Amino acid sequence: MKVAVPAEIRLYAADKKIYPRAVHGWFAAWRWLLVWGTQLVFYGGAWLTWNDRQAILFDIAHRKFYILGLVFWPQDVIYLAVLLIICALSLFLFTAVAGRLWCGYACPQTVYTEIFLWVERMIEGERNKRIRLDRDPLHVRKAALKTAKHAAWIAIALWTGFTFVGYFTPIRELGSEMLALAAGPWETFWILFYGFATYGNAGWMREQVCTYMCPYARFQSAMFDKDTLVITYDAKRGEPRGARSRSADDRHLGDCVNCGICVQVCPTGIDIRNGLQYQCIGCTACIDGCNDVMDRVGAPRGLIRYSTQNALERHLTPAQTLARALRPRVLVYASILAAIVIGAAIGLYARVPLKVDVIRDRAAIAREVEGGRIENVYRLQIMNTAEAKRTFEISAAGLPTLEIAGASRVELEGTASRMVPVRLRVQPGAAAAGTHRIEFAVSAIGAEGVEVREKSVFIIR
Repeated sequence: MKVAVPAEIRLYAADKKIYPRAVHGWFAAWRWLLVWGTQLVFYGGAWLTWNDRQAILFDIAHRKFYILGLVFWPQDVIYLAVLLIICALSLFLFTAVAGRLWCGYACPQTVYTEIFLWVERMIEGERNKRIRLDRDPLHVRKAALKTAKHAAWIAIALWTGFTFVGYFTPIRELGSEMLALAAGPWETFWILFYGFATYGNAGWMREQVCTYMCPYARFQSAMFDKDTLVITYDAKRGEPRGARSRSADDRHLGDCVNCGICVQVCPTGIDIRNGLQYQCIGCTACIDGCNDVMDRVGAPRGLIRYSTQNALERHLTPAQTLARALRPRVLVYASILAAIVIGAAIGLYARVPLKVDVIRDRAAIAREVEGGRIENVYRLQIMNTAEAKRTFEISAAGLPTLEIAGASRVELEGTASRMVPVRLRVQPGAAAAGTHRIEFAVSAIGAEGVEVREKSVFIIR
C-alpha cells in the first residue's frame, strides 16, 4: 500500500532575483522628481516649527494632533474619516483614468525601492556588474562592497524609522534622547521596527511586496475599463519581432527588435509584450527604455506607451483617447471628490476653536439649598483648541431665575482643557417638578464668534 506524500505548498513563487537596469527618460525624470518631493516632505516636515512648536506632530500621549496652524482633538475624528474617504476616492479616480499612478510614482514601497536601488548601483555598479558580482565566489572586494551597501541601506532605514517616530514624539527631544542613549523602550522599539520594515521591504523583498503582499494588485482590474490609460505594447506595430541586420529580409519584421530592454528595466521582471499583468506597477520604466531603443534604430517612439484598449483596437488618435477619458464613472468620481474636498475645506474654515462637553453630576441629581432654591450640579469639559490663552464666560438659559452659583469665568492656556464644576440654581416655584431643557453657552471674551452652545436638562423635584 502506497502512502500519499503531501504536496509542498509555497506561500509565493520562487522567482529568480531581479536586477533592474537603470533607465533614463521623461517618465524616469518624473518618478525621481516625486521621489525627491515626497522625501523632502517626509524627512523635512518633522523639523518644521510653528508657533514655537513642531509644525506636524501627532501627540498621542496628550491626545492632540498638530498640523501647521490647526490643532485636532479626539473629538475631531470626523476629519480623519473625511481624509480617508478623500484618499480612497482619489485612488479610484486616478486608477480609472490612468491605472496604477500611485504605485508607480508615489507609493512608499516604490519610492524606497528606487532609493535603495540607486545606492546599490552607486556601490556595486550597473546591472551586468551586479549579476557578475553575485555569481562570483566570496572575496575581499565582494565582501567590502556588500558590507558598504548594507551599511548604507541600514543607515537610510534607521533614519526613516527615526523620522517616522519623530512625528509622534517631538523629534528634537527624540534626537537628544537618542544621542544620550536615553530613549524610552517604545520609541526605540518603533524606530527599530520601522527601520527593519524599510530595510526588508525595499532592500530584500522589493517586487515580492507588490506582487504578493499588496492587495491593490489583486483588485485593480475592478477599476479598469477599456478606456483606462495603461502601459501597453502595440503588437500590431511591433510584431513579428526580431533582431535587425543589413539584409533586405528585415522588411517583414515589426518595430520590436527583441532586445529585452523592457524586461531588464522592469522592477517586477515582467514582459509587458505579453499584455497587461497584475504584477505591473505602472512605473513606466519600460516606456523610457523602449523609446531609447527606438531612437537608436530610427523607428518612431511609442511602441510601448500609455494607451487604452479601445485606442489600440480602433486606432484612435491621442486627442480622441484623452477625450474618452472623461466618461461617466470618471465624472462621478471627480464630482464626489470635489464636493467632499470643498465641504471639508469649508468645515475647517468655519471650525470654532472651542469644544464643550456637558456632564451631569450623577452623585446629586437635584438638591434643595439655602432659601429653598433648587440646585443641579454639572461638569463642563472645556477645551481651548486655539494656541492662544483665552478667558471663557459660562452662562445658562432655559428656566426663569436660572443662575450660576459661583464663578462664571474660566481661563485656559492654549491647547488646554479643564473640567469645570458648575452649579445651577432656580428660585422655589420657578417651574413645575420634572425635567426641563436648558442650554449652556460658553464664549471666549474678546474673540467674536468663538462660542459653543450645548443642551442639557435641569431636574426639579
